Amino acid sequence: MPASPTAPASPTSGSPSSASAAPPASAAASPSAATAGPSGLEGRRIVVIGAGSRMGRALAVRASSAGAELILAGPDLGKLKLTADELPGAVRILALDLMDEDSIVGFAAEAGEFDHLVSTAAMPANGPVAELELAAVQRAFTAKVTGPLMLAKHLAGQVREGGSFTFFSGVAAWRPAPGRVVMATTNGALAFLVEALAVELAPLRVNAVSPGIVDSGAWDGMGDGKEPFLRQVAEQNPARRVGTPDDIVQAVLFTLTNPYVTGTVVHVDGGGRLA
Repeated sequence: MPASPTAPASPTSGSPSSASAAPPASAAASPSAATAGPSGLEGRRIVVIGAGSRMGRALAVRASSAGAELILAGPDLGKLKLTADELPGAVRILALDLMDEDSIVGFAAEAGEFDHLVSTAAMPANGPVAELELAAVQRAFTAKVTGPLMLAKHLAGQVREGGSFTFFSGVAAWRPAPGRVVMATTNGALAFLVEALAVELAPLRVNAVSPGIVDSGAWDGMGDGKEPFLRQVAEQNPARRVGTPDDIVQAVLFTLTNPYVTGTVVHVDGGGRLA
């Protein structure tokens, strides 16, 4: 889940110097963008970390249907296989544990070059501060902060021209609540991390998508309390509804295919951070 100096005079201000200046290079002229299919994904190789989740599966299915080749990554190969069985296009399954740097190194060697990487990884450590366990907090930071950092360390050199990283932040960073201190902190840290990585790894693009409350199955454990909870969220949100996995997938596809977006957090929360 958004992240000024005074702007320089516009080169289109009509001054003689601006009239004779060469036009800026167009991102659309890059070989990577020019050869992509109509969706911007056809023929692209996309890594989806966390593809065993409902959100990761929805993204993988949409990207595969658009002509992309998928690499599904995560620690649970069984869940990844379920996702792979739903894909119409080429797919590979590779083991990856963000808690283990050696696993990331091995994954990099197996994956080879690719165009885009999306990580939906999350390991929540919710609860009152007085009851938090260090191991759970460390896992939460690994999924959202140190894991993405290590992915950048070991995989940035394998991203093809015009490629990108997209990570998942979350609305809790902008709407902290009791019992959600770690969630708010890790998601907020990730928002700053994508800005720093976008600068250091340029021209490789780095972005984050920040979902709000989404009916993706994550709330099913509430039982009979799920529907009243989602109804209350919808009543409070400026958009007057909760999110769907497709809402989030559309935002991810935007970060993958728009060559002028980097260092940005795309909020897809129905305005929930403002409510």
